[in-house]
Amino acid sequence: MAILKIARMGHPVLATVAEAVSDPTAPEVRRLVADMLETMIDANGAGLAAPQVHVPWRVVVFQAPAGREEGLSEEERFDHTAPLTVLINPEIEVIGEAREAGWEGCLSLPGLQGLVERPSHIRYRGVDHEGHRIERVAKGFHARVVQHECDHLDGVLYPERMGDLKKLIFETEARHWLPDKE
Repeated sequence: MAILKIARMGHPVLATVAEAVSDPTAPEVRRLVADMLETMIDANGAGLAAPQVHVPWRVVVFQAPAGREEGLSEEERFDHTAPLTVLINPEIEVIGEAREAGWEGCLSLPGLQGLVERPSHIRYRGVDHEGHRIERVAKGFHARVVQHECDHLDGVLYPERMGDLKKLIFETEARHWLPDKE
């Protein structure tokens, strides 16, 4: 396993639509997944998409471990944890019309956070690197993490989802915003 270099905002790989993976169990996919997991954990991230490590494939890994509740709204706290998950060729279905604003960060935009409104209830599906089908319903922070990572597969970074760029801030200034729980 290896820790991979993370692409930063402005790199063309982050602006392109990733390619579907034809064989999720292929050795090169398994190797990529192992490296992505090691990279995500090393960077203390909640998720990582293959384009973020310069690979234009539809592969994401994520987790929403307990202990990341700080700054979450009441709605996001409802379902703020997600198991360590590998999701290949993911699909997302929005359930209902409810939306929730929450602060997001990204390993490709180090030092920044932005207030992003997203659907608060989703169903996602795909397969893992062993070929097992995954289908889950998620709310709150769990849903936010999945949507954020899957956006990377379509060449979308979270600032493009923001309604107000005045709420794109440096993490060092978050203390001025997070207590307000906008």
